[in-house]
Amino acid sequence: MSREILKIENLSVNFEGLKALENYNLSLNEGTILGVIGPNGAGKTTLFNTITGFIKPSAGTIIFNGQELTNKEPYRIAEAGISRTFQNICLFENLTVIENVMVGAELHRRENPFDVLLNTGRFKTREKDIYNRSMELLKLFNLENYSNQKANNLSYGDRRKLEIARALATSPVLLMVDEPAAGMNPKETSDLMELIRFIRDRFEITIILIEHNMNLVMPLCERIQVLNYGRLIAEGKPQEIQKNEEVIRAYLGEEKGAGG
Repeated sequence: MSREILKIENLSVNFEGLKALENYNLSLNEGTILGVIGPNGAGKTTLFNTITGFIKPSAGTIIFNGQELTNKEPYRIAEAGISRTFQNICLFENLTVIENVMVGAELHRRENPFDVLLNTGRFKTREKDIYNRSMELLKLFNLENYSNQKANNLSYGDRRKLEIARALATSPVLLMVDEPAAGMNPKETSDLMELIRFIRDRFEITIILIEHNMNLVMPLCERIQVLNYGRLIAEGKPQEIQKNEEVIRAYLGEEKGAGG
């Protein structure tokens, strides 16, 4: 049985009296693909932003790999092994495709200042290693032919893939992906589903996925959580979630979310 990698207890986020998240709990085992779904404004992205340190919680604890990450800075959380993509694609637009990935690979690099200043052989070797590793990631995403193009010249789908490649370059233990299928056609969505499975298996990582496209979520995720009004209203296997009456009501619009 796989071990627990992420434990969240009673996580709450309040914005001037608005409860964006309320007593959220999660016990996540390694190797799982977890889907987090819910109506617009239900609190999904707020959850991601809180786990990754961009929003400070009002209450609750976040334990990752046995280390408490509550209130840690985003770079500390990234160093601990959590990487993410964003709902709105966030790339270094004026850097090349390969440079975007290399930025991610630099996260765990600890360089002697003298090696950098003197451009020593050791520094050159490490730089080459990062370049080669970044190119390998681009090949996995079929982006190697665009390696020297500016990121802002890529198509929408390729920009999505580049953002995931950059996140993987940080060598994460947990990858958090925010609405990767947004704006994709059915063929692109199907390809993305296979890609996410491949990423989980190839890199032996755990994945949390926010997504509105049920054609991606239901066949891909082993477990699903449903948020609404910032509250966790359901959790279980895809088949269970599809039959849950409270989830059906939320998606039919009888309830409206309020948490971002």
